[in-house]
Amino acid sequence: MSFESSCDETSVAIIEDGHKILSNIVATQINSHKRFGGVVPEVASRHHIEEITICIGDAMKKANVTYDDLTAVAVTYGPGLVGALLIGVTAAKTVAWAHNLPLIPVNHIAGHISAAAFVEPIQYPALALVVSGGHTELVLMPKEGEFKIVGETRDDAAGEAYDKVGRVLGLSYPAGPVVDQMAAKGKDTFNFPRAMEKDDNYDFSFSGLKSAFINTVHHADQINETLDKDDLAASFQSAVVDVLVNKTLKALAEFPVKQLILAGGVAANKGLRDALEKHIKQTKLVKAPLNLCGDNAAMIGAAAYVLNKEHKYAGTDLNADPSLEFDWLDSVEK
Repeated sequence: MSFESSCDETSVAIIEDGHKILSNIVATQINSHKRFGGVVPEVASRHHIEEITICIGDAMKKANVTYDDLTAVAVTYGPGLVGALLIGVTAAKTVAWAHNLPLIPVNHIAGHISAAAFVEPIQYPALALVVSGGHTELVLMPKEGEFKIVGETRDDAAGEAYDKVGRVLGLSYPAGPVVDQMAAKGKDTFNFPRAMEKDDNYDFSFSGLKSAFINTVHHADQINETLDKDDLAASFQSAVVDVLVNKTLKALAEFPVKQLILAGGVAANKGLRDALEKHIKQTKLVKAPLNLCGDNAAMIGAAAYVLNKEHKYAGTDLNADPSLEFDWLDSVEK
């Protein structure tokens, strides 16, 4: 049994052998956060409290299992919203203690990457591009269970930038999927900046792009100029995708790997998926399934399967770690 409650989805799953989903229940909170234009931590925590036991029951029922059938309990303990994480951690510790099961602590980002295991077995060494509302990272996996960051965003994550420009376009939260659809109908006519694209590192920056987008729209408003929203979306997305793809290609040139894994909420973006398919030629591209790109407990169960083999368990003193990070690769400047 695995738990995920790091942000605004409450999820419980039953996973068999690390790659077979017996059940994956996800209670989303999108409608509750729409009116605020983003996730409100206190609201998220209260929803997790309301949903967690319901999700446990639904997951057990759908998988047609009892607690006697379980071999371990896994849970996301970071990174994420501290209040939200605590709900999942507390529930997982309770189930593990009550049924004398080992407790497996899982890094949320490792979970996103492990979603690829539901497509095909991960082959090592591998490189993962993790793109979501809170994270944009290039993660090298020299071997199973080992994660090293080679690059990350220095400010806004890509998904966060999507939501911010979406608000300027008058879109409701979450704006990413709609911006993606609009971009497919528009053209890159605004030539927004590709920050850090040519820098000698693998880091990202989307704050300047966001500001350039907002300034363009506000200036047009001031002079009563009407801009094509589809072209705005296409120009923004092209800037994001170009940087993500080019940084990834640069990393692949330095770190030869067997697979490139695309994971995270923004991994569902069609523009990004198509661009990677077009440009990644020498390395096998493995994309997380569309239904597992967002936060879910199935991916946590897949990551926990590896930890379970190594008996990496936690005690009842396990706590949430909202700032949990992977180690940095020693040879890469942070």
